Amino acid sequence: MKLYFTKMHGLGNDFVVIDAVNQVVTLSPVQIRRLADRHFGIGCDQVLLVEPSDQAGVDFRYRIFNADGGEVEQCGNGARCFARFVRDHSLTDQDQVQVLTASGLLHLQLQPDGQVTVDMGQPRLEPVDIPFLATERAACYAITADGTERTIGVVSMGNPHAVLTVADVDQAPVAHLGPLLERHGRFPNRANVGFMQIIAPDQIRLRVFERGAGETLACGSGACAAVVVGRLWGLLWPNVQVELPGGELTIHWAGEGESVTMTGPATTVFEGWITS
Repeated sequence: MKLYFTKMHGLGNDFVVIDAVNQVVTLSPVQIRRLADRHFGIGCDQVLLVEPSDQAGVDFRYRIFNADGGEVEQCGNGARCFARFVRDHSLTDQDQVQVLTASGLLHLQLQPDGQVTVDMGQPRLEPVDIPFLATERAACYAITADGTERTIGVVSMGNPHAVLTVADVDQAPVAHLGPLLERHGRFPNRANVGFMQIIAPDQIRLRVFERGAGETLACGSGACAAVVVGRLWGLLWPNVQVELPGGELTIHWAGEGESVTMTGPATTVFEGWITS
């Protein structure tokens, strides 16, 4: 199958975006892994599919596949690229776009300066909704990995996240501890793992080990999750600048009962054809 694709990134978190509105697309996990392979394919953290919507009031369906071939519920950086893609490829002429994901509806807003704001919805905090194995909801949880007990916050931003604080994000054991927590038995669907260094109440540094992709240069839903956890712990203000290895995002969360919004850039790198 010959596919036309666009390579994009959001702060270095990179994507292969495929228009499944104007071309027929059926991809197996093996084909997705090949597209994502940085030596034998195009190379990306996730493959994004833009599909037509069959629901009134919804503009598109947004599907996300990790580099390992598995389909996942949410990707915030990908959502910004999705909005930029459908506008740049004349699939819509609107600045506001409604897209349906596996975890629900997303509202995307293209800003005059080229950035994109994503309404990520309300964070899910009950363990059963994340999912996370715990007898009751708590602001923080003790979890044992590699023989050491650590304190984490857990939240779903449409996908499961574990967040822990570190003194220096540059020295954080992301490569070692990330995979252990990602596949910890208390996360039935695995988890994205965020390592957060708090600089000030309105500024954090963050590295994220993403489920099915490994550490990436940026994770939009991970940035949202980190701010939610920091707010629940009383450490952060409603507006927070999140510094990731690939750049900065602005996250806003007023508190429980409110949606989290994320604003940041989306960049097209190149386009081409590939035989999958």
